[in-house]
Amino acid sequence: MAFEIKNTKKKENAIYKTLYIKEALVKEIDKIAKENNTSFNNVIISMIESCLKK
Repeated sequence: MAFEIKNTKKKENAIYKTLYIKEALVKEIDKIAKENNTSFNNVIISMIESCLKK
């Protein structure tokens, strides 16, 4: 499933949560973030929003 990295220019109110993620998965997400010149957090949020689209 493809997803689009969201634009961080239009920030909304947010809540802090902690996730425990396998090291291998973190490395993959870090790679995606670096390739797209964005943050780890932005990649995660973009993935979650993509999965929740109806």
